Amino acid sequence: MAEAFKIILQDSDVKGIFVNIFGGIMRCDVIAHGIIEAASEVNCTLPIVVRMDGSQVEEGKRLLKESGLNVQCGDNLGDAAGRIVSMLG
Repeated sequence: MAEAFKIILQDSDVKGIFVNIFGGIMRCDVIAHGIIEAASEVNCTLPIVVRMDGSQVEEGKRLLKESGLNVQCGDNLGDAAGRIVSMLG
């Protein structure tokens, strides 16, 4: 996840990050920890919207909410897309 953030943030035109993960069997709390660690490692201050679905999704959302990052979670793809647009507008 950190490598993905590093690549994205090399482009100065990037104003926000949208993460869309359908975890299936992947636990969303593990995904949330990866996003938190990646954003911290690269000092990301941009708005981040995460749409994730899978096991432990509520725990993953809680971790992101309590992370101190500029992050919001969308309930579905449309909601998440609307949130990133709103955060950037």
